[in-house]
Amino acid sequence: MAETATPRGMLTVADICKDLGIARSTFYDWKAKGRAPKCKKLPNGELRIRRAVYEAWLTKLEDAA
Repeated sequence: MAETATPRGMLTVADICKDLGIARSTFYDWKAKGRAPKCKKLPNGELRIRRAVYEAWLTKLEDAA
């Protein structure tokens, strides 16, 4: 995954969308339904996802399939 410059292994919504091949609106739809990986909201309003949380989320999806 090509990661943008974010601190401490944090991914942006754009990073996640690019990796999954989904639209940004799909990510926010999943988030509203509680289906997206857990996010942290920065003071500027942007969201970040810890790489470890994202990897665990993907693993959980694989286990459920």
